[in-house]
Amino acid sequence: MAQVALGVSGGIGAYKAVEVARGLQKRGHDVTAVMTRNARRFVGPVTFEAITRHPVITSQWTAGTNADVEHIALATSIDLLLVAPATANIIGKFANGIADDFLSTLYLATNAPVLIAPAMNTQMLEHPAVQENLARLAKRGVRMVEPGDGYLACGWVGKGRLAEPDDIVEAADRIVGGDRSLEGRRVLVTAGPTFEDLDPVRFVGNRSSGRMGFAVAAEAARRGAAVTLIAGPTTAEPPSVAELVRVRGAVQMRDAVMARVADADIVVMAAAVADYAPEAAQVRKIKKQGDTLTLTLHKTPDILVALGQWRGRQGSARPVLIGFAAETDDLVASARRKLESKRVDLIVANDVLQPGAGFEGDTNVVTLVERDWDEALPLQPKSSVAAAILDRAQRFLEAVPLARRGRTVEA
Repeated sequence: MAQVALGVSGGIGAYKAVEVARGLQKRGHDVTAVMTRNARRFVGPVTFEAITRHPVITSQWTAGTNADVEHIALATSIDLLLVAPATANIIGKFANGIADDFLSTLYLATNAPVLIAPAMNTQMLEHPAVQENLARLAKRGVRMVEPGDGYLACGWVGKGRLAEPDDIVEAADRIVGGDRSLEGRRVLVTAGPTFEDLDPVRFVGNRSSGRMGFAVAAEAARRGAAVTLIAGPTTAEPPSVAELVRVRGAVQMRDAVMARVADADIVVMAAAVADYAPEAAQVRKIKKQGDTLTLTLHKTPDILVALGQWRGRQGSARPVLIGFAAETDDLVASARRKLESKRVDLIVANDVLQPGAGFEGDTNVVTLVERDWDEALPLQPKSSVAAAILDRAQRFLEAVPLARRGRTVEA
């Protein structure tokens, strides 16, 4: 059972927060409601008290011993801070470090994960100030339940309505560990760049930090999977997994993957593997001479192709194969061509020219591409992207039996 602080801010969606509280309780979580002054204009505190069986926190100035540090006590005890609805006002406070009420102070004081469910008028949601605030929070690791489309209280029709309570509860439950849907499964993830050595000093590489692959590995482990993480020379710290394998070049990564694929139920190739490499690294440093230097590069093994071919030889739908495609144009068409040619189940495509997408950062903007389906995901933390990827992977898992263990692998 997790301790959840449910922040309720002043929007018409506040009435739905009652159902969110009830849904969290049905999943075994203990809920404490924190209401802003404006939230109390829509729903009375007594409603939340009756459901949660806890006093509702409405002010940081409540009389009583140590009442002025109650936000610190709550901040250190909760497993999740969930804000639903999250208005433009509270989002702005969170993004800019303003602490002028209990809820905004609690946000600054807690180290617990934070999940927000925005709700507001369509034009407010699209305003650059709100979008910048959401992007800032995403970079800090705050997760978001996307607002829905439909009829709004102001009379408009568009995006901005609070997500359905069941969706909010599901997202919260995943964060606090209620989702063990990959228990007994084995997930293989690759992450980071490969470095292809030119000589003892120089190499051909790329800017991948490993964060996206690490987010997938962490999410799979959180869902109960036994995770093998094969990582190149990353700048980010890897998560705790069942097996961590460090490699440097594309050939090493190929060998490590193919040695383990027979035991995997899901393979997520998030690594940015070099497409070309020197045929052999020079034993001695290449000396500087002349105005130009010509390098001859050879194509590296395509690990995703090898995986698709191996699975085809087995005559099996296992493991589920997921690849990544970093593109700069023609995103979905390029991803679908890669999906077909490499015989995989899902391609995660991202336009690396988009702000907030691609290498090195904590956020991403991707499109999930299958043979007859694709979905563009908005800017969000890589942890949220990882959850969406594994949600799709698990749909493939539901259609086929557990992987057989101990099969012979030929690259």
